[in-house]
Amino acid sequence: MATLYLIPVPLGPVSPDACLPPDTLAVARRLDHFVVERAKTARVHLKAMGHPQPMQALKFEELNEHTPATAIPQLLAPLKAGHDVGLLSEAGCPAVADPGAALVLAAHRENIPVVPLIGPSSILLALMASGLGGQRFAFHGYLPAREPERSQAIRELERTARREQATQLFIETPYRSAALLDALAGVLSPETYVSVGADLSLPGQLIRTRSARSWRGQAETIKDRLVVFGIGSQAP
Repeated sequence: MATLYLIPVPLGPVSPDACLPPDTLAVARRLDHFVVERAKTARVHLKAMGHPQPMQALKFEELNEHTPATAIPQLLAPLKAGHDVGLLSEAGCPAVADPGAALVLAAHRENIPVVPLIGPSSILLALMASGLGGQRFAFHGYLPAREPERSQAIRELERTARREQATQLFIETPYRSAALLDALAGVLSPETYVSVGADLSLPGQLIRTRSARSWRGQAETIKDRLVVFGIGSQAP
């Protein structure tokens, strides 16, 4: 039976050989059917992975936030016809904070085998490096961009981190990352831990965990960078 392979890609402009194991690259290179978040980006990734076929010979279907639920079953057609399919996100692991999860669930409903492959996940890399503990954690995607909703969300995450002793993770787009760090430093209790993982797995990555007080006035260090944030319990 055909298989849906979940193929991670680099988190930024680095060689796939630097962050993807040979087995993952081997699978990506042998497939010719793909479901991707954006075809243009997927072609760049596959070319960098050393796919032996011309990009125009490969078959791409897009699955993103604009794809209606009614279109998902049709994306399974190559699998039902006996073709293995690769699922790619824009960056990192597909189906994690990513619309590809809808295709994975549809495959399970049709008893189609699903095989996740090894590669970088910004969420797990940030958690690993935070020191805030990975026994209990939650990922919340994006926080509200506007006030007062953003501050309300930050306070609620802080309460949850304390009450459940669980690390609270979330992300922000590069152009709002500095503003969010300023908000965290100003809204959280001064001794609450805040972890910052910027440009993870890339040459200029920044990984630091400090009290909220210590982050005051430091927002410029992550300006225009892709960041995974974490909130933990109070620092000693």
